Amino acid sequence: MAGFRSLARQVRDPRNDLALRRYSLRKCLERFAPYGHRATWDHLCGRHRIGPEDRAPDPARLVAALEELEAARAVWLAYEVEFAARRKREKHAGLRRPGSFDDWHRRTWGGFGVAWCDDPTTHPTEPLAEVLGRMIAALRAAPGTVCPVCGGSRLVWNQDLTHEPWFGPVCSGCGILVPRPVLTSEAVARAKAARRGELASVA
Repeated sequence: MAGFRSLARQVRDPRNDLALRRYSLRKCLERFAPYGHRATWDHLCGRHRIGPEDRAPDPARLVAALEELEAARAVWLAYEVEFAARRKREKHAGLRRPGSFDDWHRRTWGGFGVAWCDDPTTHPTEPLAEVLGRMIAALRAAPGTVCPVCGGSRLVWNQDLTHEPWFGPVCSGCGILVPRPVLTSEAVARAKAARRGELASVA
């Protein structure tokens, strides 16, 4: 099975036909897709003006989309190196039982679903590297009360997600599943109450 860098070389190789280069870019998303495969593809197509079903897109646009994806992957891989070093220090100090933060990180290892968007058409519009930078900054900081990506305060608990953890606070502004470790317990409680309020208004 080809790795991310091998697939990236196929995207760049002008000797390959455009259908293969497009296919290789899609396959890159099986290795690294911050919003999930479908939402990350929708994001890249929108930002780089690639028709989602176009089998022969402009090669310059394919490469630009790949470069955005690579920049974001570099940000995330640097964070994972830092995370692994921290866990090593903690284990050396006798802290072997992972906490809720580490449980969240386990689900996103490799960068898949770091900023999960359950609705593939609703996701942040900024470059992926910028979004991941904001997410990482929030993970390093004390828990807050707003979305770490867009700063939105309207968080609504979703009980029926299509990706593990299957439930959690979703930002109504940019559509990401907000990692619980970046939110205060009060913010999580408000998100749950907002969900209950929506259910009551429907009934």
